[in-house]
Amino acid sequence: MLYGFAVLLVCQLLGEAFVRALVLPIPGPVVGMVLLTALMLVRVPLPSELGDVAGGLLKHLSLLFVPAGVGIIQHLGRVGQEGGRILLVLVLSTAVTLAVTAVVFAATARLMGVEAERGDPETEPVEGEP
Repeated sequence: MLYGFAVLLVCQLLGEAFVRALVLPIPGPVVGMVLLTALMLVRVPLPSELGDVAGGLLKHLSLLFVPAGVGIIQHLGRVGQEGGRILLVLVLSTAVTLAVTAVVFAATARLMGVEAERGDPETEPVEGEP
């Protein structure tokens, strides 16, 4: 299990080093996660305990939201001042995300030919017809 945790930490460390070396505006752990994904895609032998470690971290994922909650409470005055704008941005970004997701889903379904398989009334034969 320690080896699996070490792999996660090394990927995060490499991501941090990469971001700092190239002065990228991306969090290092995100680059580390992309690196880990790339390692999985090229089928580099990873420790079998990696899944157990990841599962254990996901079980306690809610603990990672504590610092964010503390930050919000600490800056509650500013949240009160900017609350309307924050709410507007959240609503608009959610609507845009839903719209883009629907468009991408529809395009993917069209490309995959799912519409013909799901039973559209226009494509299904009427009973009694061959």
